Amino acid sequence: MRRPARHNTPAGADTWSGTWVAERLGVELTGDERLPGLLGLALRRNPKRAHLLVSNVLGKHVPQAPSVVHGHGVELGRRVRRLLGEDAAGRAVVLGYAETATGLGHSVADGLGTAPYLHSTRRPVAGVATAGGFEESHSHATSHLLLPEDPALLAGDGPLVLVDDEFSTGNTVLNTVRALHARYPRGRYVVVALVDMRSAADAGRLEEFGREIGARIDLVTVASGTVRLPDGVLEKGQALVAQHEAAAEAGRAAAAPSGPSARFPAPLRGAGDGAQAPTGPQSAGDLTRVDLRWPAGLPDGGRHGFTPAHRTALENALPAMAARISAALPEETHRVLVLGFEELMYAPLRLATELERTTGAEVRYSTTTRSPVLAVDDPGYAIRTRLVFPAHDDPADGPGERYAYNVAGAGFDAVVAVVDSVADTPALHAPDGLLARLAEHTPRVLLAVVPSYVPAAPAAVQDAPERPATMLPEPLRGPAFSSYAPEEVGWLLQDLSDVTLEAPTEEREEAIQSGGAHYAESLPVEYQPSEQYQQLFHDALEASAARLAHAVGVVTETVLAERPPRPVLVSLARAGTPVGILMRRWALHRHGLDLPHYAVSIVRGRGIDANALRWLAAHHDPRDVVFVDGWTGKGAITRELAQAVEEFEKAEGVTGFDPEIAVLADPGSCVRTYGTREDYLIPSACLNSTVSGLISRTVLRADLVGPDDYHGAKYYRELAGADLSVSFLDAVTARFEEVTEAARAEAKELLAADRTPTWEGWAAVERISEEYGIHDVNLVKPGVGETTRVLLRRVPWKVLARAGAGSDLDHVRLLAEQRGVPVEEVADLPYTCVGLIHPRFTRGATGADGTAVSR
Repeated sequence: MRRPARHNTPAGADTWSGTWVAERLGVELTGDERLPGLLGLALRRNPKRAHLLVSNVLGKHVPQAPSVVHGHGVELGRRVRRLLGEDAAGRAVVLGYAETATGLGHSVADGLGTAPYLHSTRRPVAGVATAGGFEESHSHATSHLLLPEDPALLAGDGPLVLVDDEFSTGNTVLNTVRALHARYPRGRYVVVALVDMRSAADAGRLEEFGREIGARIDLVTVASGTVRLPDGVLEKGQALVAQHEAAAEAGRAAAAPSGPSARFPAPLRGAGDGAQAPTGPQSAGDLTRVDLRWPAGLPDGGRHGFTPAHRTALENALPAMAARISAALPEETHRVLVLGFEELMYAPLRLATELERTTGAEVRYSTTTRSPVLAVDDPGYAIRTRLVFPAHDDPADGPGERYAYNVAGAGFDAVVAVVDSVADTPALHAPDGLLARLAEHTPRVLLAVVPSYVPAAPAAVQDAPERPATMLPEPLRGPAFSSYAPEEVGWLLQDLSDVTLEAPTEEREEAIQSGGAHYAESLPVEYQPSEQYQQLFHDALEASAARLAHAVGVVTETVLAERPPRPVLVSLARAGTPVGILMRRWALHRHGLDLPHYAVSIVRGRGIDANALRWLAAHHDPRDVVFVDGWTGKGAITRELAQAVEEFEKAEGVTGFDPEIAVLADPGSCVRTYGTREDYLIPSACLNSTVSGLISRTVLRADLVGPDDYHGAKYYRELAGADLSVSFLDAVTARFEEVTEAARAEAKELLAADRTPTWEGWAAVERISEEYGIHDVNLVKPGVGETTRVLLRRVPWKVLARAGAGSDLDHVRLLAEQRGVPVEEVADLPYTCVGLIHPRFTRGATGADGTAVSR
């Protein structure tokens, strides 16, 4: 197919595509004279930032000539090569950022010529262990994974070249270098971006950080400048977004659309749904599937690494693959878009560059994206149109909207959608899916599917004998173990009820002090509440049952919306167990879902029970597991779980467990999934086993727990007369009906809000530790629940209470009075209260690794 190129000049082409935002928000772009040609402005639908710098040469939001997109990256790579010199360039590794810069990073590696390439990803891949990760604080999707097929890829001492589309604050790069340098130290880093838009305040941080870690950090960009933001720009931007989206919604309602496009009579069967892929162009309605004949074993991109040998193989295959696309285009095609898919940017880009080189059509390239941006049809605005469609690759973070910008109304005679095989799903072909959305705006849609590359399991994993997961004991259940009904929870623990493990608190601290023993090797004597204290529990439960029910509803609705459709609840014993049961009850009450629920042990400094995870992996899909806990304090268990799951997956070759914890209360701002971030009394924290199914805290001791055993716990049957476990659950469950609508509404609001953990609690604990001369964050226990534990189990020094705290602290004040512990009121305390363990026992108190520490 050859036709003369037809170049359409859109109305207002001479207008800078940042004018609309600049005029309404007072945003100013200053610096290099090339910036207006490189960047436009749009408004984010994101509560963290108002504006979005929209690149005209990246090929993400704005369709651009593929030679321009690839050429900018290649030239940056050549500049890096000249900066490093031939020797250092020959040892360099290039790392790109998902999703926006995956193609740019590939292109920079092309310019370097000999460098292997890896990009971060937000897609976990079964069987591939993570080599690290980091956070992108301002993004709508913050967590990045590094999944190289070759574990040694990042371990060399050559320069690491980090590639992003823009360098705005430097936080993402600093987070990356900090995380990787701790694991793979090296002496040279090069940061590459299309534009450097750091403020004056941020400009010196990179060099300062380099001095701090003893490494040189260089910066290579096409252009530099600054975005000047007036006061209140975030609020003004959010108001503008709300105003225009409301107007757009009203317009859609008035237009009364007849429904999604029905131009595809049926999904075209192929490799994505289990049928054999067709060998040539196949049509269904106006959809044509093109078999690229992608070379076997060639990675689809840099998610697991892309070597110079892979680059050579791709170059050799490109002409034939582009010819197959060209042959499937109608003769009258003058203007064609090659549309990539989220992180899959490089393969579509190179196909587009070859199509541009070999045909007479005007070829443009862009990709779909997760990034939510407001569309305004104005020549002075960078995002003129927006196509919205559901995610179609079964993303790990759950279903959601995806977008294609500046495609509708762009006059394309054909669109070639390029996806990987993981994304070739029924959702892609659905009436509201991407292909149907494209068909509403172009006469012809082509689909090219690139096989998703999954590395072979390492030889050590392939050859390792299978773990006897199916030989592990079945979960313990009530009434034989715990006072909970058997269907409420299965305990992946071993019963140590006949073993004497208790010691008085002071003796236990001294025993730890003298032998460096781990806190999980013994148990405190169960606190026997006085009549006055029991009455406080009942009063607190009566007063807070509805509030607790509301939080249970919020966290459960959030889990059901964002996690697997039928999650497997796995509580962290024991504080998480009542919460897990309540979440299970809510799912049954509100949705008729009978969810599996288990309790497992996690021990600070020792990690999660690996045998319990083996049993779960043998009986459930790890991707369905949702870990549950009662509350967060400073976030130590949150971090412990993330590290433990990573180590387990590396050791076992089993992947899919998501270490994100769902909690009832997150006062420490440590997790994304929670019922509330208020620090208030959860009555189950007032007591020990008598509100937790009569089960002790878990035990891990070498003479009792072997390598093939679950961690242990005791069932205190003798305390049955004082057991309040079921009555606590029933009191909260009884309030479900009255809070249902409010809980659903709040969950909906949270799902649309920014819930990124700030770790404010950890920062507060560090500050308190220093202010009170403790110098060990593990002796500072923040929040009502953790303070209660200090008073019940440890040797408390003092309690800090927020000035004006009310009845939520009645039981804390009573316990403190009984133990002779002063309660000190503190203004502006970030928690309702904080418990401090006595410094006199510091050498025997639990340290960061769970063993004794010394001063």
